[in-house]
Amino acid sequence: MPIEQRGVDTIPDAERTSGPRDLVSILLGSNLCLGVIIFGWLPPSFGLGWWASVSSVVVGTLVGTLFTAPLALVSLRTATNLSTSSGAQFGVRGRLVGSVVGLLLALGYTALTVWIGGDVMVSVLGRLFGLPADDGAYAVVYALLAAATVAGAVYGYRVLLAMSRVLAIGMTALLVLGVIAYAPHFTTSALPETGGYLLGGFWPTWCLAMVAAGLSGPVAFITLLGDYTRYISPARHSSRRVLHAAWLGLILGLLVPQLFGTFTAYAAHAALDYAGPLVSASPAWYLVPLLLSASAGSVGNAGLMLYSMGLDLDAILPRASRARATYSVAVVATACVFVGHYAWNAQSAMTSFVLLLTAIGTPWAVITLIGFVRCRGVYDADALQVFNRRAHGGIYWYRAGWNIRATVAWAVGAGTGLLAVSLPSYQGPLLDLTGGVDCSFLLSGIVGGIVHLLLTRTRKSTGAAMDTESVAALTTAGEF
Repeated sequence: MPIEQRGVDTIPDAERTSGPRDLVSILLGSNLCLGVIIFGWLPPSFGLGWWASVSSVVVGTLVGTLFTAPLALVSLRTATNLSTSSGAQFGVRGRLVGSVVGLLLALGYTALTVWIGGDVMVSVLGRLFGLPADDGAYAVVYALLAAATVAGAVYGYRVLLAMSRVLAIGMTALLVLGVIAYAPHFTTSALPETGGYLLGGFWPTWCLAMVAAGLSGPVAFITLLGDYTRYISPARHSSRRVLHAAWLGLILGLLVPQLFGTFTAYAAHAALDYAGPLVSASPAWYLVPLLLSASAGSVGNAGLMLYSMGLDLDAILPRASRARATYSVAVVATACVFVGHYAWNAQSAMTSFVLLLTAIGTPWAVITLIGFVRCRGVYDADALQVFNRRAHGGIYWYRAGWNIRATVAWAVGAGTGLLAVSLPSYQGPLLDLTGGVDCSFLLSGIVGGIVHLLLTRTRKSTGAAMDTESVAALTTAGEF
């Protein structure tokens, strides 16, 4: 299969041969991995019991999916990735906000996936073959996972889609076996080793788990969904079918692995660490399936994240090819893996990362969705590519390529979220107004959206003013 040559340029309709089923496959298959499973461990590690942990994951995932899935429709219309598409709202240079947010999201999740996958692999190999868990073993395993991940990401979308189809079936079977393997030691009681509720009370801790473990999953895809839907043709597949596929793929692809993580956290009594207790509690017959899950699943998930990182860097540096950009970000992601292993506490690092990125990314997504509604899904695909051509002008040029109003709205929303976040090492000053409950994602999204609406209430949406005839045609066809 040839290496994909497309970067963030517009995909011709003849090449847009994927469909809604492919979207479900890629969202399900790529997420059945330890990098997503470990998020189900967070609520138990916060001191919550079984039902509280399950409810926090389910509620957060459903709320996040309801908000995130419509972003899939943006790239369905623009035939390019979401950060480039956001140029319609932020300007062809202002879309760099989305590229940076997407790059940080994908970087963190790529490093996390390789990190936890490598840790489990070393532990399993130790039980199977006596491999010492020293620095050399971790270095070799991390390097092998990173190399396999880079190969898939460089070959591109078609290879990653084929891999996801296989993983959707294979990883589901491995998780079913995992439920059987860990069931004898399962308990619904809170793990006493956690020392009680992390934030001192039930509801603050439950809300933290809802955001960190549940909501963070869908929000991680706010810039990624377009990487897949840009290969779906709106001429052959309706917006409604694509939206339903995005909802189904996100819900199944996130709830199945995360709830498995919650289940195994109680079964393995993994209060303060997940990888070690998971391997120690595994029966001998499940070690090989666990090794397959840690290796193949990690490569599938990290490959998609790295692919997205390459696209985002390609959007930031148009002169770099997608393949070259992917190699560059792979080096950074691998370095983060080693830093994470040697310098970070897993629970603290994961919680801080997802809360900060959720606060920063949510207002960007809200503003992008407001723009989609205003222009009713009609974009000038050629004008979105002005920055990539190193040119000037077009209807999305605004002021020197930046829509100052949208950028200011995003900055105000993100700043509000950062002031309202509750981290293990930092408490935002706005927490006193919310009773100590982390509402950073909610406040950042609401404030960013309201400020954007206020700043732009007197001017027409560029997209809406662009092509009213196309809007009328699409409305008549039942696309909206």
